[in-house]
Amino acid sequence: MEYKDYYKSLGVEKTASAAEIKKAFRKLAMKYHPDKNKGNKSAEDKFKEINEANEVLSDSAKRKKYDELGTNYQNYQQSGGDRGQGFDWSQYANPAGGGGQQSYSFSGDFEDIFGASGHSDFFETLFGGSFGGAQKKKRGGGRSVQSRGQDYQAEMDITLEEAYSGTTKVFKHDGQSIKLNVKPGIPDGHLLKIPGKGSAGRGGGQAGDLLIKINILKHSVFERRWDDLYADLNVDLFTALLGGKVQFKTLKGTIKIDIAKESEFGKTLRLQKLGMPKYGLANESGDMYLKLNIQMPKNLSAKEISLLKEIQKLKS
Repeated sequence: MEYKDYYKSLGVEKTASAAEIKKAFRKLAMKYHPDKNKGNKSAEDKFKEINEANEVLSDSAKRKKYDELGTNYQNYQQSGGDRGQGFDWSQYANPAGGGGQQSYSFSGDFEDIFGASGHSDFFETLFGGSFGGAQKKKRGGGRSVQSRGQDYQAEMDITLEEAYSGTTKVFKHDGQSIKLNVKPGIPDGHLLKIPGKGSAGRGGGQAGDLLIKINILKHSVFERRWDDLYADLNVDLFTALLGGKVQFKTLKGTIKIDIAKESEFGKTLRLQKLGMPKYGLANESGDMYLKLNIQMPKNLSAKEISLLKEIQKLKS
């Protein structure tokens, strides 16, 4: 069999400590996990390779045997030296409501790799908490499967004004009324997580979460781009020509805006700190951008027409 350099697979030296091996494996596992590299066969193969390497190097007895046998280790393993102790790639699960996503399972010790909970915050955030299927030993040598419950997903609509100021909503779920505190500046599509309100876990496992996607309704005046707000500012022709002040209603209240003389159609004014509050950051906001929409006068009187003709003569 072809020799596999497990140290090279994990990118560590042969003198690496157990902690260094564990750290290297966790970093590579997050990079090459198939759920993060869908359809990427090379990433899946790399993921298998680093798990195989970790399976040996994280076990002091196996590592010692690997170091002793060197290039003969794979032959030793194939002949049955480690039979029954490897990892199982045949276990796949399609979580309910998961849209056919596959979730890889291990027979290794997840507690060593991802902590006592059996999974890390990184995988819970990235893969919806479905990563893994940690097993715990029963007394007497038996094994029982313990798995986390699936997450439930729902959606809730709010107005741009509510997203700007923050709001409190009551969400109905499974006959319960759940009070949601929406912070100012919440982004469109943001997920609010309600821990423990998903399906029950198996074998005493942790319950899943309720994930509520926030949809911000389209506004009649403002367009939101990240933390900035964009809108048109209607200005009459004479104010655009001569300069002056125009009132404009923002989400914070009505303000007066200075218009410079001889302002051109389409000119954009930037109003600092009048955009959306930055989510989770106190006293910080985006900006507001107003594009001048110069409006032509209508229903002119005879005197107004006469004066405009006089101006036309002067300009020509």
